[in-house]
Amino acid sequence: MLRPLKIGQLSARCSSTFVSRMRYANRLKVDDEALAAALENGHMLLFHRLSPLLQRSPQGFFRPAMLTTSDVQSILERLGSDRTMIKESILLGCSEQNQVQFCLDVGSLQQAAVEEECRGKFISLRKAFFLLTGPEAPLVAKGQALLRWHQSNGFCSATGEPTQRNPAGSQRVCNSSGIVYHPTVTDQPEPEPSLFVFWRFDWFLPLPLQMSPVVIVLVTDGKRCLLGRQSSFPQGMYSALAGFCDMGETLEETLSREVAEEVGLEVLDVSYSSSQHWPFPHSSFMMGFHASVSPAHTQVSVDHTELEDARWFSLEEITAALQVMAPLTRENPAPGFWLPPKHAIANRLITEWTLPQRTQ
Repeated sequence: MLRPLKIGQLSARCSSTFVSRMRYANRLKVDDEALAAALENGHMLLFHRLSPLLQRSPQGFFRPAMLTTSDVQSILERLGSDRTMIKESILLGCSEQNQVQFCLDVGSLQQAAVEEECRGKFISLRKAFFLLTGPEAPLVAKGQALLRWHQSNGFCSATGEPTQRNPAGSQRVCNSSGIVYHPTVTDQPEPEPSLFVFWRFDWFLPLPLQMSPVVIVLVTDGKRCLLGRQSSFPQGMYSALAGFCDMGETLEETLSREVAEEVGLEVLDVSYSSSQHWPFPHSSFMMGFHASVSPAHTQVSVDHTELEDARWFSLEEITAALQVMAPLTRENPAPGFWLPPKHAIANRLITEWTLPQRTQ
């Protein structure tokens, strides 16, 4: 068994602030009224045919032009465009300053005219990456990736019919087949990753030959580990938390976001364990991590749209559960709770956690 690779401690943040930002951004993806209100006071990155708009400071530094929604609407009006183009913007997230950020491609407008109005210049991302500093470059890259994904996924891969985006731009739907597409790193429709998936007919439709990156993490407070379960799991089974990587995210960002969204906790130390190909739901590349939270902040707040339940388990409970043979069907449940089978990466993470605990 490989020794876990220590990644280090994530930057210190106010836990409640970070978790609330992640959950608010997640809510905006599904709450159209809240999104509309956020858009009115939002900040926006502009692109022209996927090239970001940059402004140069008096000191010679380049920065992305982060404009307010009202500024962009005024610019659109002065250039003779419809103000409603603003509704084509795509949600990026919520900044540490609690600003809701969006991106918008104005490629239908004359490039020079927009540059003059904004006092900036659209520069190809390959060049812009060498001009930007710090956290601005990943944000611009994420914006371009989301815009490109929407431009490339206007039609359903199964039916050929047009797909329709939701207001946040967090998904596209084929009204003919009902398939929902999410802008994950691959272009395939993806249900939530789980260790046991009950097949549906539409999951056999043609899909790209790619693997979707998924982060799976075992969270600990030093003495206990945190496990959760989805409603699709067989009765009594609990597992480590998992989630697909969103467009533009690092593995660490995916891990932190998923834990914040699903159980309302903020992780601190993170270490890499191992990886595994997982055939469900279509073909996933699972990357396993261990993460810790502060013993002073361990209260779990489950998002029941994501999980059916999540709770802390002691070493004694986990040790006993590892001895339970996994039942094969829902109709043959084990007493108490049980864990994923030994060939699953979740079991490996849980077993790794128990080893140093037993020697203490």
